Amino acid sequence: MKWYNKYLSLYGKPFNNIPINIIKEIRANIKAKQSDHPLVSIVIIAHNEEYHLAANIWSLSETISKYPIEFIGIDNNSSDRTAEIFETLGVPFFQEKRQGHGYARNCGLDHAKGDYYICIDSDTLYPPHYVEHLVKHLAKPGISGVYSLWSYIPDETHSAIGLFFYELCRDIYLYINSINRPELSVRGMVFAFKTEYGKKIRFRTNIKRGEDGMMANGLKDYGKIKYIYDRNARPVTGYRTIGNSLFHSFRERALKAFKRIPLLFTKQKEYKDIDSNIINKNTKNV
Repeated sequence: MKWYNKYLSLYGKPFNNIPINIIKEIRANIKAKQSDHPLVSIVIIAHNEEYHLAANIWSLSETISKYPIEFIGIDNNSSDRTAEIFETLGVPFFQEKRQGHGYARNCGLDHAKGDYYICIDSDTLYPPHYVEHLVKHLAKPGISGVYSLWSYIPDETHSAIGLFFYELCRDIYLYINSINRPELSVRGMVFAFKTEYGKKIRFRTNIKRGEDGMMANGLKDYGKIKYIYDRNARPVTGYRTIGNSLFHSFRERALKAFKRIPLLFTKQKEYKDIDSNIINKNTKNV
């Protein structure tokens, strides 16, 4: 049985459907693991994630870590029961009214007490040794950030064999990309870094996407961004980024990857903003 199977009983389900015994179990796990002097801050950002957040927190509550940890939730201007779920499941959380991943992750940075900052997306399920594997690499000299890979949850719409080949091709491309331009391979849901450096750089808030890659690019000034290929550090998530058709998603991404082949063999420090990716040209990054 896959490690994440039991969490799927909550994934995509209304919060009212969660059995009280599971709520009690999650609360007890969170309370037992929450440290007043954490080495690692596990920061969960959420915007209107009523249907995924409980499953996400359940998976994180069963984290196995020899390092002291803290859980922090960020309710990013939700209009559903996201805040209630954080509170009910015993996760300390903060409100960030300014909309956007950059604002939410920066809010987490402002409250993080750990030396290491683990970015968590609330629609994703994380394996029990995920934190340990990331921190093991982060703690090495000369490393400022790490990132891993992820899989998609098999369902009736996406075949297991189709997902296997889709993820295999993507993983190979991201690995090659990581040699010279790891910042282009980083995704926020599988990203961690040393908090001290992150607080100096901050996540960009004036772009629609790519705030995670820009943070990774800034972290290169302080050390290497390490790519982790390990099944024990591989979470699973839904299909928001690829939709219902693996074929169309693969074709679209393959065309973009083909155009970027020359970039795989060069390094770059400065990236020019694309106008369509700017939220508001008159808004400063704060």
